[in-house]
Amino acid sequence: MKFCISGNGAMANAHAKALKAIPGAQITVVQTRTPEGAQKFAGEYNIPNAITDFTAAVSRPDVDAVIITGPTQIHADQAEIAMRAGKHVLIEIPMCDSVADAQRIVAVQKETGVTAMAGHVRRFNPSHQYLTKKFRAGEIKLQQMQAHTHFFRRTNMNALGQARSWVDHLLWHHACHTVDLFSYQTGEQISEAYAVQGPYDPNLKIAMDMGIVMKTPSGAVCVLSLSFNDNGPIGSPYRYMCDNGTWVSFYDDLTDGFGAKIDLAGIAPSMNGFENQDREFIAAIEGKRAPNCSVADALATMQVLGKLEDMLIASSGLPK
Repeated sequence: MKFCISGNGAMANAHAKALKAIPGAQITVVQTRTPEGAQKFAGEYNIPNAITDFTAAVSRPDVDAVIITGPTQIHADQAEIAMRAGKHVLIEIPMCDSVADAQRIVAVQKETGVTAMAGHVRRFNPSHQYLTKKFRAGEIKLQQMQAHTHFFRRTNMNALGQARSWVDHLLWHHACHTVDLFSYQTGEQISEAYAVQGPYDPNLKIAMDMGIVMKTPSGAVCVLSLSFNDNGPIGSPYRYMCDNGTWVSFYDDLTDGFGAKIDLAGIAPSMNGFENQDREFIAAIEGKRAPNCSVADALATMQVLGKLEDMLIASSGLPK
């Protein structure tokens, strides 16, 4: 299967490394907004074609599928272009930053019939998969999930320390991970959700702190803290407090409540969540089936985020 990767930031690098580890997957094209960025990325991963025009890149006969990793604000437009060109798409989280665009993506997927997947990698980290299997088997029941997504950010930089051409967002990007994971692991739609946010940064023009509380109909609770003001280790640990045990997940690693490491051998094909996610994307294309976290499946998460955004706008008086 031949891939085009759109973008050259941290997520593009993560997918390039993942695809290199999957037999039969080949990156034939990289597309970025600048020729310098495209050529540099192509050289690093031995990709034969470096292109700046997105439509030209996804229209090539040597592209079967497209992984979209560029600015959130253009995800929906790029996804539609790719799907209408007959190409399967994996859209990095978040698949867009509005409910209307999410609905458009789902509608175009239904119209074209291609495989379209939202990149919610938490579903595919071995640590979270370990607990998902226990939840599905009825061995444990989630009582409360606590998640911290903390960074220190004063300038518009990405995870690689590179300047961004767009501004990241605590709600539509970072909260999206946890909103989706909480619903996915409980197997329920979120029935209650509330959010508060701190002051806007005058330069970045985004809220730098946010708190979200959620609940499912069965009573499971999620408490999520998000901050760009934490001058400490970057990351997103999750603490699962269950009826029979406590676990702490940090990306692909898992410990019990006291810090003892859990053996995750055999839980997933890889110990790398991005590789597991990309393998699922390929398997869904080959099997002509909906992937785990199809865009239609991810729509419910986007709708929760939309309601939270409306709540935050109403409480702050800031324009949408």
